[in-house]
Amino acid sequence: MHRRVRWGRLTPYLILLTVVACACPVIAKPRRDRMVIVISLDGFPGYALDDSRLPIPTLRKLAREGVSAASMQPINPTVTWPNHTALVTGVNAAQHHVLFNGLLVRPPGGAKPTIEPWRDKDQLVHVPTVYDLAHSAGLVTAQVDWVAIYGAKTINWQFPELPDPNGKIERELIAAGVVTADELRKFENSSQAWQDNIWTAAAVDIIKHHRPNLLLFHLLTLDDIQHAYGPMTPAGFTAMAYLDAKVSEIMDAVKQSGNLKRTTFIVVSDHGFRAYKNKIRPNVLLNQKGLLTETGGTSHAEAWVLPEGGTAGVYVSNPDRRTELVGDIKKMFDRTEGIDAIYDQEKFSELGYPAAGSTDQAPDLVLAAAPDYMFSGESEGNYVEHDVIGGTHGYIKNDPQMQSIFVAYGAGIPKGVRLDHISNLDVAPTIAVLLGLTMNNVSGQPIPAIIHTCCRSTQQHVLPSKP
Repeated sequence: MHRRVRWGRLTPYLILLTVVACACPVIAKPRRDRMVIVISLDGFPGYALDDSRLPIPTLRKLAREGVSAASMQPINPTVTWPNHTALVTGVNAAQHHVLFNGLLVRPPGGAKPTIEPWRDKDQLVHVPTVYDLAHSAGLVTAQVDWVAIYGAKTINWQFPELPDPNGKIERELIAAGVVTADELRKFENSSQAWQDNIWTAAAVDIIKHHRPNLLLFHLLTLDDIQHAYGPMTPAGFTAMAYLDAKVSEIMDAVKQSGNLKRTTFIVVSDHGFRAYKNKIRPNVLLNQKGLLTETGGTSHAEAWVLPEGGTAGVYVSNPDRRTELVGDIKKMFDRTEGIDAIYDQEKFSELGYPAAGSTDQAPDLVLAAAPDYMFSGESEGNYVEHDVIGGTHGYIKNDPQMQSIFVAYGAGIPKGVRLDHISNLDVAPTIAVLLGLTMNNVSGQPIPAIIHTCCRSTQQHVLPSKP
C-alpha cells in the first residue's frame, strides 16, 4: 500500500533535512557508482496512469514499489521541447527561453516565422542543465532522442533524434546487425513505432557498453498516436502498452549489465493530452483585417499567430506599430469563438513566459483556447472548422488534462511512497541529488521523499550559473 505524502506535512521534514545537510560533516560528492536513467514517455497523461484498463505492468510495478506522484505539473507552453528543457534545468521558459519545438526564427520585413529544430543546444537553452553539471563533475552523460540538446558539448554518448550513420552508437548498432546504414539515412521517413524501437536499442547499447551515470531517453509513439486519434482511445492504449514494454527492455538491459543495484529509474512525461472537436485559425482573421497576406509562396504580415495546440503566441512583425497592433489584436479576439483567454505581457510572469525584450522568442500576446478547441496556423479558409477528431496539448499548465506522470524506482528511492501533486521543475534538482551534486539557481527543489540520499557522499560539486 502507498504511503501518501502531502507537501504541507513535508515542510518541517524538508527544513530538518536542509539543516542536517548543512551541518553534515560528510559533504556530498559526485556519485560515480550511481546510474540515473530518465525515461520520458512523450504525451503520457497523468490521469492515465491509474486507469485499470491499461496493460502497463512494468509502470505499475515501478509506481507500486517506488515513489509516484498523483500528477506532475508541466510548464507553459505545455509542449515537448519547453518541458523537456524544464525537466533538465529546473526552471521555466521565462529563464530557459525554449518556447517551441525548436528555435523561432523571425525573418525581417514581416515574412512568416519558422521553427528550426536542428539548432545547437547553446542557441536554444540559456541556463545550465543537470547534464552540464554532471559532465563538469566528471560523470558520464548520455542521451537518446532527447530534445533541445543537439550539439551539446557535455554529452559523452548520444543517439540523436535524427541519427547519423557515422555516429559512434550508430556504428555499434550497425555492427550488431540491429539496423543498417541505409535505414538510418531514411530514419525520418519510417514509422514512429520503428523509430522508438531503434531508440530503445540505442539506449540498451549505451547502458551495456558505456555505463553512463546519467542517461536521458525519450520515446514518441504515444504522442504521435494521440495527435491522430485522441487520448485514451484503443490506439492510445496499444501505444501505452508498447511503451511499457520498452521500459521493461531498459530495465532488463540494466540487469544484464550487472548494474541494477546502483541504478535509479525516473519515468516522466512532458505533458498530458486533450481531445478536441473544433479547429480555429486566428491568422484567417488577421488576413481578413488586411494585417496578413500569404500568396504564391510569399508572405508578409504586420503580425503572426503561431499555434501550439491549446495556446498560440501573437508575434508583431512591425515594431513601430507594436503598441497599436497589440491593442487592436486583443480587441479582435475578445469574445471570439474558441478563445478562452487573452494574456498580455503583464500576465507573462504568472504564466512563466519570458518578459518582453528578454529574448526574441517571447510573444507579444498569448491566446488560450477554450476546451474542445485547438489552434491551427493557416491563414485561408474558415476561421472555425467543426467536427474534427484528434488530440493535442499546449493548454495552460493548470489544466487537469495537461498534467504529466512521475515515477521513481531503484537506488536511493524509498518504497511505496505516493506523492500528491509535484512540479516538473523538481526533477532536475532531484536528479542532481541522486548523483551527489547540487544544482543552484533553480525554481524547483529536490523531491523531499528522495533527498535523504544527499549526505551519503564526501564532496559537493556546484556548477555556476551562466551570467
